[in-house]
Amino acid sequence: MAAPCRKMASRSFPQLLCYFSRIAVGSGACRRFSVTPIDRATPRASTAADRATSPWSLMAAVCLQRLPVITADCSPIEQRFKQMLQQMELEKSLVSDHELRLMEDAERMSRRQADDYDSDEEDRGDQEIMMTQDLEDTWEQRLKNFQPAPRVRADVDKDLSSAQRCLADSLVLLAEQQVGAERLWLLPQAAWQEGETLRQTAERALDSVTAAGVKVTFLGNAPCGVYKYKLPKAARTEGSVGRKVFFFKAILADGAPGSAPTAPLLWVKKSELQKYLKPSYMMKVDRFILNL
Repeated sequence: MAAPCRKMASRSFPQLLCYFSRIAVGSGACRRFSVTPIDRATPRASTAADRATSPWSLMAAVCLQRLPVITADCSPIEQRFKQMLQQMELEKSLVSDHELRLMEDAERMSRRQADDYDSDEEDRGDQEIMMTQDLEDTWEQRLKNFQPAPRVRADVDKDLSSAQRCLADSLVLLAEQQVGAERLWLLPQAAWQEGETLRQTAERALDSVTAAGVKVTFLGNAPCGVYKYKLPKAARTEGSVGRKVFFFKAILADGAPGSAPTAPLLWVKKSELQKYLKPSYMMKVDRFILNL
């Protein structure tokens, strides 16, 4: 049995096909094998043709976020947890260098009052004690002169066009754009053009609504979401039924972008988006906007 197996294994693949074909013809119980070449270019050609005749137009939009600039206020439970950690750190902490120096100065002063010191300590004792006290006075004065920046600025926080509002929250950029016969607040978007990637379309959409000099960081080349909608029946044609909008995420890296003359901008918190976006659009956008 081993010899015929080794003989079969030594044959090439076409020889095996011919062998099984002869068996099928002789027995009549098996179908005849046929060898046909595989055309791997056919799926690509059909995909390109489908894209050319697709009734859905492609668009790209940018979800540009300005991350929080300052930390948010602690909740009551966070405040209690913070106090607990500070108490544990104080109980387990060692004496600092400054505290050791104060203890040495106090001990030196007590020996001086008891006339239990030598002449070398007398010459430098006053200077060291004075230097330690001067340090504490300097620190106290700096603390009194320090004025923290206001966390809430009523005049700026009410200005929705300013990227410097609500510094403790994450903001999302909205642009007023023409869609059909109406103007809507949307994430900056633009129609895809032949020869460019969707990422390049998203970059062009952002450049069209913001002033020059804006530095942003795109979070990858793949879209984070898609929104599909149909055009009104009066605007539909056989080759144009609706739009597919692919969303890309970006972070404001530097600078406060000003709006272009033709596209007013709004910087809103995630909780404020529902005031400006349509419900179906908001449902898609809400999935990938993080409230950091």
